[in-house]
Formats: sequence, C-alpha cells, structure tokens
Amino acid sequence: MKKRVIAAVSAACLMALAITGCGSKASQSDALNGTITLAGSTSMEKLCEALSESFMEENPGVTVTVEYTGSGAGLESLAAGSVDIGNASRGLKDGEKANGSVENVVAIDGIAVIIDKNNSVTDISSENLAKIYTGEITNWNEIGGEDQPIVVIGREAGSGTRDAFEELLEVKDACAYAQELDSTGAVLAKVASTPGAIGYVSLDVVDSTVIGLKIDGVEPTEEQILAGSYLLQRPFVMATNGEIGEQNELVKAWFAYINSDAGKEVIKKVGLIIPQ
Repeated sequence: MKKRVIAAVSAACLMALAITGCGSKASQSDALNGTITLAGSTSMEKLCEALSESFMEENPGVTVTVEYTGSGAGLESLAAGSVDIGNASRGLKDGEKANGSVENVVAIDGIAVIIDKNNSVTDISSENLAKIYTGEITNWNEIGGEDQPIVVIGREAGSGTRDAFEELLEVKDACAYAQELDSTGAVLAKVASTPGAIGYVSLDVVDSTVIGLKIDGVEPTEEQILAGSYLLQRPFVMATNGEIGEQNELVKAWFAYINSDAGKEVIKKVGLIIPQ
C-alpha cells in the first residue's frame, strides 16, 4: 500500500510539473507576453540590439522593437505616446521633463573624436578642438599636423551626440560643419574615407579604420571617464512617460533586467560603463 501511495504522489507531481513547470525558467518567462517599443538615439543601437536579444531569450513571449530616429525624435515619440521608451544619448532638457518624460540613465558613454588614419595628429586640446568646430582653425598645420585642410564632420540637428558634444565643448549652435550626417555609422565611414576629416562618434563604435584622439592628453577609457578626467562623456538615457514604477509590467521587467547582473554584463560587453 505504501508503495502505491508513493507512486500515486509521484505521478501527481509529474503531472503538476508538466502543467505548471513548477516554477521553471521557461514557465516564468512565458508569463510575460507582448511588445515593448523604443525609439531614439542612433548611438544607442549597439546597446539596444544587445539588450533586446538577451532579454527576448529570457522572455520568449515578448517582442522588443527599436527604431533609430535620433534622440529628439525618440523623445517626441515618447511624449506623443507612440512608444514605451524614448532613447536619448544626452540628458533630458527642461522642456522634455516638463512634458512628463523621466530620465533613466542606463549607461555612460564616451564621445570619441576621430580622424582619418593618415593624419599625424594624436592629441588635441579642448580649446583647439572647439576652434576647429567653430571654424577658427581650418588647417591641420595650425596645430602641428600636415598642411592639409580640415574637413569638419558632425551629426544632424536633433542628434543626442551632437547636442552633448556641442554643450560639453561650449560651442552650441556655433559650429561650422562641412557635412552633417544622420547616424553614428555614417560619421565613422565618412571620416575613415576622407583625408583631413574630423568627426565625433560614440566611443563604443570606434574601430581600426580611424584614429581616436586624446583630448588634453587624456585617452577616452572607462577609467578616465569614471575618474572624470575625460571631457567628452554623456549618459545613455531610456526615458519613460512617468516613473518606472508607473509603467506596464513589460516595461518594468525591461528595466529590472537592465539593472540585473545579466543586464549589466550586456552593457559592459558593448563597451559602455555602468552608472555609479
């Protein structure tokens, strides 16, 4: 009789496991269903793609969609209620906060100043960098380089990278751009292929096709950024309409994942810095 009771209990437990998963990871993940929508900064593409892929692996019932429309456009979409999250590669402006947008900093990024690989300059002062972008310095020989015109490349109006770069250098609305491009990748490619070019991009996308300049003798590294020694750094913001605690369950789960050990590991792997 005892063996029959044990067998019956075992069978019942197996049936319960099959139906409920007894708290299994798959069962918990399946409890979340729906879509999370984000729009905004092109500089945050690498981060968003990595986070989306990892989050959806853990939550197969959820779809994360991201549009890379620029920081300003993303925040406008958030204010209009057409997306759950507005991505901005800069801090929120007073007017945006007044509209109800809440600034949630998920990572810290450095802005790298890049030049083409044939340029002999390796270091630039922040003062001279500002003068290049305002048109006061127009040839590399004025700062110790070759006799070559400087081709000033920047981002389009509304770009979070442009806003942060100009504000940090104190050259807001005073830049003399030769070209204004609409994405981080476009700036990288243009500088790499243009003799005498200079541009600015998110630190995590810099590769062997360009040279990243020191600024005031300081390299753009995590250590220097956390120490506050590197001038050009900015927040990566995932803004919400109201506090995170006021959002739907999917958005709450998204931010919980970002703040988890797994989420922080994703942020580090794409070359960004965890906010302190």
